[in-house]
Amino acid sequence: MNTPHSNTIDWDEVKRRLETARMATEHTWAPAAGETERILKERAQILSRELAREESADEWIEVVEFVLAHERYAVASEFVREVYPLEELTPLPCTPAFVLGIINVRGEILSVMDIKKFFDLPEKGLTDLNKVIVLESENMLFGILADAISGVRRIRRTGMQPSLPTLTDIRENYLMGVTAERVVVLDAEKLLHDEKLIVNEQV
Repeated sequence: MNTPHSNTIDWDEVKRRLETARMATEHTWAPAAGETERILKERAQILSRELAREESADEWIEVVEFVLAHERYAVASEFVREVYPLEELTPLPCTPAFVLGIINVRGEILSVMDIKKFFDLPEKGLTDLNKVIVLESENMLFGILADAISGVRRIRRTGMQPSLPTLTDIRENYLMGVTAERVVVLDAEKLLHDEKLIVNEQV
């Protein structure tokens, strides 16, 4: 025969055990003051490195460097679709002097521009003019001449000076800057959006 109180729950004991468990849990997961400071410092260092990487990416520009008439130029690689050998150039009548003609690149007709003549710069001896750098944006596509391609490199934006006394006004309008090695970095985006490069003349 069961006594009337044999199944009675000791609620005070239950509360005591729950409180003991809660305190044990808080003690297990709550870091000490020194540990909290260490964790916060680590998080701050990680965020600092991430911000530094983002700033570093904005600080540098990747360019395609080339030689034209013994001068060194560069354009941002993001606007360069490809480099193509200059073959079978077809002259176009009634076009500005800087438009040398058109070429066929795998079935696609492209106009070819001599930036030396576009910038009205003096010619400096004989050049090879055997490369075409194909520049491309959403609405424009054309090639610019080069004697040789030096390669792809990264240039620090802050390391460029805005201009040189020898640069003409027209070139300054399309200039991103000049490096310490006197590489003239052209603003390919401005060139691709310049309406003066759209030829609408007819014979």
